Order: sequence, then structure tokens, then C-alpha cells
Amino acid sequence: MKKHALFVALGLGLFLPSLAGAQDAVPAPAPPPAVAAPAPDCAAKATEKKLAGAALNSFLKKCERDAAMSACQAAAAEKKLVGAARMSFTKKCVKDAASAQAPEQKPQ
Repeated sequence: MKKHALFVALGLGLFLPSLAGAQDAVPAPAPPPAVAAPAPDCAAKATEKKLAGAALNSFLKKCERDAAMSACQAAAAEKKLVGAARMSFTKKCVKDAASAQAPEQKPQ
């Protein structure tokens, strides 16, 4: 019984400060720069090329991915990242931008 009370007291001693400190947590970092979907210049280029259907969708997807890549590379350069850190940041940034642009799919 004493061991049980000791574990409960020890557990509460470790758990309660984390609850009190939860309000003082560091805010999440700002999301990476996102490209508006679809980018106005991409839509204008597609209209200029008179694309439709699958060709239009493919062109817009590639154009937006390229725009996200250049924005993410600029952000990495601004943060002065090099090597593996730059590659990792750019990859995650482009992935986050693509997921922000993708429309939510409803399960059927």
C-alpha cells in the first residue's frame, strides 16, 4: 500500500507541472511560404497556351510545384541553410505547400 501511494505521489509530482507549463509552451513555428492555388501567373500561362482537360491539370500542377520550389529555396537562402539542412527544409516546405494547395478529398 505504501509503494502504491508513493508511485501515485511521484506520478502526480511529474505530471502536474507539465499541465501547468502547457500554457507557457512555445508557439508553433510559422508555416512555410505557401503558393496560392492556383497561382495567377500559372493560370494566365495556361490560358495563353489554350490548355484544357488533362493537359491543363498537368500544367497547373507542375507550374505550382515549380513556384513552391522557388519560394522554398528563397526561404532556405534567407535562413542561410546549406547542405542537408537546406535539402530537408526545401523538401518539407514544398510538401507542405502542396498539401495546402490540394483540395480535401471526401471519403466515399
